[in-house]
Amino acid sequence: MQVSVIAVGKVKDRYINEGIAEYEKRLRPYADLRIVEVRDERVPNRASAAEEGQVKVTEGDHILAAVPAGALLVALDAAGDMWSSEDLASRMKGWEIAGKGEIVFVIGGPLGLSPAVLSRADVRLSLSRMTFLHTMVRLILLEQVYRAFRIMRGEPYHK
Repeated sequence: MQVSVIAVGKVKDRYINEGIAEYEKRLRPYADLRIVEVRDERVPNRASAAEEGQVKVTEGDHILAAVPAGALLVALDAAGDMWSSEDLASRMKGWEIAGKGEIVFVIGGPLGLSPAVLSRADVRLSLSRMTFLHTMVRLILLEQVYRAFRIMRGEPYHK
């Protein structure tokens, strides 16, 4: 299965990058993983709602340009549905059985995702009602995708 993560911005924290590298390694036996970083836009100090909206639109354009045609798009969105790890595994197994060639998870920047990205999404998923650094979400998502593959294969996953 091809799994892609499209994320706004670069991860600058070493500890997060180390965690991401660890889960990229762990995922190799299960999926062809691709991580695409799209450019983040500068948010002006004391930005107006219109300026913030324009930043999201521009970032959204970058995201949508990186989404392969025909991919199933999962937008990580605070207002999305919350699933358990088992729910994610079940959905991924269903997508795999349905022949979805590529699953793309999208992580927005600090302001979130544009309306265009949210409307293109096949699924809107919330990892938590808590707020996380958008760079940390990448690590949390990869851990959950790894856990989902372990669950799908009937392997221990709770360690």
